Amino acid sequence: MSLPSGRIILASLLVLLCPLSIAAEKTKSPPFSAQPQVREFIAEMRDQHGFDSTTLTRQFSAIRSNASVLKAIRPAAAPEQQRSWPRYRDRFVNERRIQRGLQFWQENQAEIARAEVLYGVPGAIIAAIIGVETEYGRNMGKFRILEALATLAFDYPARAPFFRNELEQFLLLARENATDPLSYQGSYAGAMGIPQFMPSSQRRYAVDFDGDARIDLSRSPTDAIGSVARFLQLHGWTPNAPIALPATISGDPQTWIAAGIKPSVPLRTLLDQGIAVPPSGEGMDEQPAALIDLVAPDQPTEYWIGFNNFYVITRYNRSSFYAMAVFQLAEALRENRAEGAN
Repeated sequence: MSLPSGRIILASLLVLLCPLSIAAEKTKSPPFSAQPQVREFIAEMRDQHGFDSTTLTRQFSAIRSNASVLKAIRPAAAPEQQRSWPRYRDRFVNERRIQRGLQFWQENQAEIARAEVLYGVPGAIIAAIIGVETEYGRNMGKFRILEALATLAFDYPARAPFFRNELEQFLLLARENATDPLSYQGSYAGAMGIPQFMPSSQRRYAVDFDGDARIDLSRSPTDAIGSVARFLQLHGWTPNAPIALPATISGDPQTWIAAGIKPSVPLRTLLDQGIAVPPSGEGMDEQPAALIDLVAPDQPTEYWIGFNNFYVITRYNRSSFYAMAVFQLAEALRENRAEGAN
């Protein structure tokens, strides 16, 4: 029996497409449960923490290596992606974030004030970190946390030990919260919630600041506010101490740049080397300080003096760009609130 011409065309298309489907299936990575190192990890979680290996195997069989995660984590190589402080600053210190930050501060002013008193961290810094991290909860990430962390733990050798530990902490966190690990979403690096805490940070520093007997960093701005402030306090935040000052350089600054961003010498030592800062308060010359360089392609480098509290901000994200964006957004929020109060 002959086929109508339309069916012949359809059948021909199916024949042509079939090899493509087979090829796509062959290139699709196997589930993580098939990897020997994942099976070893599951056995460790069973032996060290009492996890059910069958349940973990089922969960790891539902996820695969995520190419988008690996692409996002790797440093950019293209010249147009060279580090640029002006480009970075424009992403985070802009009118939209300032206005949304003022709104967030207004809506949560009692909670921010309570965190400021309890932990000694300025409300502007708390609000700025949440603004830089997720734009006040608007951009918390769409990656499945279990898949993202497994991808980085088992398919990204450069930082595998770090992410393997975070994967372990994440599974412990999910068990403590009686929540399916497959239900969590966040960033490509495994950070979660309004303040984007990594699992280990959430277990160590997060706090039930709204008093409902659970810590919920995804749906409770109050818990996020308290947790950010507590994180900074426990990393050494000094109340009423300076954060950063703009600097003018004469001479070669490379010795001080090479010393790193952790304050290691009194400010007066840098001043004696020809580094100038605006007039500052009494006792500032003895404050431990570091020289910060904010670079940009084909533009003069911007220099700042970073003090201990600047360094504490980098414990949240180990980048001088990040800490300076937080500081400058915080200053903009503080100044706008002060103007609004007058």
